[in-house]
Amino acid sequence: MNDPLAPLDAFTALLTAEGRALLDQVRDTDPADELAVATRLRREHPADLVSAALGQARLRQRAAAKFAAEDARRMFFTPDGVEQSTRADVAAYRAARMRERGVTSLADLCCGIGGDALALARAGIRVLAVDRDPVTAAAARANAEALGLADLIEVREADVTEVDVSPYDAVFVDPARRGGRAGGGRIFDPEAYSPPLSWAVATARTAPHAALKIAPGVPHEAVPPEAEAEWISDGGDVKEAVLWFGTEPGLVRATLLPGPRTLRGRGLPDPPVRPLGRYLYEPDGAVIRAHLVAEAAEELDGGLLDETIAYVTADTLRPTPYATAYEITDRLPFHVKRLKALLREREVGVLTVKKRGSAVEPEELRRKVLPKPHGRNAVTVFLTRVAGAPTMLLGHPAPTG
Repeated sequence: MNDPLAPLDAFTALLTAEGRALLDQVRDTDPADELAVATRLRREHPADLVSAALGQARLRQRAAAKFAAEDARRMFFTPDGVEQSTRADVAAYRAARMRERGVTSLADLCCGIGGDALALARAGIRVLAVDRDPVTAAAARANAEALGLADLIEVREADVTEVDVSPYDAVFVDPARRGGRAGGGRIFDPEAYSPPLSWAVATARTAPHAALKIAPGVPHEAVPPEAEAEWISDGGDVKEAVLWFGTEPGLVRATLLPGPRTLRGRGLPDPPVRPLGRYLYEPDGAVIRAHLVAEAAEELDGGLLDETIAYVTADTLRPTPYATAYEITDRLPFHVKRLKALLREREVGVLTVKKRGSAVEPEELRRKVLPKPHGRNAVTVFLTRVAGAPTMLLGHPAPTG
């Protein structure tokens, strides 16, 4: 019995003619059919190669959520690479910002499987992509070749702390923010990143332009005074924060994709607390993370329901990309039985539960008040506080036209 291939050998085998042919054969394999497919293919191919090909097919299927489908079908992934790589549209946005700054060459440190390097190269930027993990570096190199960008991307297997970045216009650092290998827990202390945020900041200060990708929950006090801090959401989901150097020191912004739509901080005080109006606005997560609820509320001529909760209320409906508007129909003290009776009376079959400032779990409440959905109407319930009191607000998405 042959010993199993080492991870790098198993990956390299996929790049051979036999490996690529196998990848084509298993491309659209349903997970439920993997055992039968593996049994059949192992009659003609090494078992390790079949396992590697099926594993790569699974990773490519998962990666389609982050990359263009056609790219994902041609690229090579690792489990960590799928989990931690930047979404393609976020990477393209960041690459465009770099290009706008006049950047023509960049050192991409902790490049992973090359998601950002690919976007930068497509923007016309020459990239040095560095990662210390051999399999990850091999995947980045294979991806540059698969997408026809090898002339613009040099992949180097090295410790990023030993790389000379002085020949490049800009630096991009994406430190690891999870413990262990794929599936490890998130790391919240910036100094526990690998490499630490302090090293990344020191490196950024040596370059004309730099961007550091960090977790969106980073404390604002960890942002260096000379950096611009940007929180980015894509399709309503907060994806990351970026510290920019060489742009506008001290600026805070929230950017929403697709778009981009950008809300810039102006140092406004917290919005006033006011009575519930006809409309409730739920700010985008990037706006909340960037502490720009006041800027959004000013555009809406609105105020807060509670001084500690990021729900904005207003009397008029105004179009905004920075918050989702709901028309409120009912305000009730928190009471499960009363809510259940009201939903039954109104023939509600679709219930969306949102919470902010409440300990109640949405799924648990949904099971209690709507155990057997069968009505023809839909309602959104907000579990929150109004002027400190636990409150249920009922409504529905406001028309956006």
